[in-house]
Amino acid sequence: MQSTIPRRLRRFLLILALAAFPLALAAPAQAHDVLESSDPANGSSVPAVPSQIGLTFDHTPMGIGSVVQVQDANGTDQADGAVTIVDNHVTQAVKAGAPAGKYTVTWRVASSDGHPIEGTFTFTAGAGSSGAAAPAAGAAAGPAGPQSGVVIAGGAAAVLVIGLAIGAALVRRRLKNPDSDA
Repeated sequence: MQSTIPRRLRRFLLILALAAFPLALAAPAQAHDVLESSDPANGSSVPAVPSQIGLTFDHTPMGIGSVVQVQDANGTDQADGAVTIVDNHVTQAVKAGAPAGKYTVTWRVASSDGHPIEGTFTFTAGAGSSGAAAPAAGAAAGPAGPQSGVVIAGGAAAVLVIGLAIGAALVRRRLKNPDSDA
């Protein structure tokens, strides 16, 4: 059975569909990541200085340039080692023997959209920390969590380029031989 849609129109629709496909895969534009919670919570009182500080975001921040400072009442940074990011959780180990008192946590991470975001919160510890600092959760997983958004964007861009190349080849062929599919 012969199609009632002209061959030229079918080709045009195919090219249009190929060009639009990556747009369907692309995630909608989003605002910078948002800090959903911290451990310890902002303004809380805890029995002792925790072995690590935890930050939970609504998306996975990038591992580039992430810093978490854990300053005691004297302004001494009690952070121990590098920041660890696993999925949407950022952790910072705290030095063993950190003193009791009020702490100010100042953090800065690269949002999943690449823009830096930062914030500050406080907590009070009734007693100093004791023993060795516990390793940060997921420390063996490396400095950054999965970057699936980058992979999806790269794949969408590749599909778009391929679709445009196919479309350009079809147009070029059509221009060389305009009567081939009449």
